[in-house]
Amino acid sequence: MEFNDLLNYARNIAKRVNEVIFEIVKGEPRVLYDAALHLIKAGGKRLRPLLLVLSGRLYGLNEDIGIRASASVEILHNFTLIHDDIMDHDTTRRGVPTVHVLWGEDIAILAGDLLFSLSYKALTNLVKYGIDPDRVVRAIDTLTWAAKTVAEGQALDMELSKRSNASLEDYINMVYKKTAALFEASSAIGAILAGAPNEEVEKVRMYASSIGIAFQIRDDELGLIADEKKLGKPKYSDLREGKRTILVIHALNNLSEDKRSKLLSILGKRDASRSELEYATKLIIDSGALEFSNKLAQEYLERGIRALNSTSYKDLKAKELLLKLAYFFARRQY
Repeated sequence: MEFNDLLNYARNIAKRVNEVIFEIVKGEPRVLYDAALHLIKAGGKRLRPLLLVLSGRLYGLNEDIGIRASASVEILHNFTLIHDDIMDHDTTRRGVPTVHVLWGEDIAILAGDLLFSLSYKALTNLVKYGIDPDRVVRAIDTLTWAAKTVAEGQALDMELSKRSNASLEDYINMVYKKTAALFEASSAIGAILAGAPNEEVEKVRMYASSIGIAFQIRDDELGLIADEKKLGKPKYSDLREGKRTILVIHALNNLSEDKRSKLLSILGKRDASRSELEYATKLIIDSGALEFSNKLAQEYLERGIRALNSTSYKDLKAKELLLKLAYFFARRQY
């Protein structure tokens, strides 16, 4: 599938969303705002804003309004990244040092808190642009649901890392909350602001949550097999942190007892050597984990596409771009 039109559109949306973010995230003391904007300035794909804009367009929302609204989900997303990096002890993100590495944990926590609060400003500002206040309230309620759910997902992720018997169901529940929920909220907010009927909002929620799970499955794969420069963060960091990715869960459930014990001895070992991490990777791959995860990602991709195809859309081009975005989520290389 050819993605050039999607990527060109995404770059345009990202540029315009950044302009709105810079309008909102400004103030004193400078050190706090510099820290808050650090990862935003470092790049990122702006996938959540893209989902919001296209889901709004699907039901007739003006693109400029969608872009203003979409700053909310990107600001919230970057709040979660700053705090996640502290909890995971990650030192790089998007190819640059993480916020807590440059400014210390205290400022990093405050920078995340600042972004969390300002994510709502992006939605309350919409009233000035003539959006029905009732729709704005529903959008705010959806963003609040996403923030709560992401926090639950992060707690589940930390909890699962301590377990040797995590199940596929545990994993899906965790990644739905930690990753897919904000994608789901992004699409829902776009549809809500467009005035789409509730049954249509539910369809785009199903579309976005399904491809969001496929996105995380692919993310797990890339953390193991991708080129580190393209990845923008240290390879094997999931193994060092002992994360129960879909690949790790499959391997633990299918390896021989001896190999399972060897894998468990490396998982979560922060000072593991490169050779140990490469050996753990070989164990995981030899278990058939990649074939299993690819099949699972495909199932969620197809579920999302079915939901998208069931929509009563008003903008065919938006629908076509959302279809391509689904494939990009599940099959991207970085």
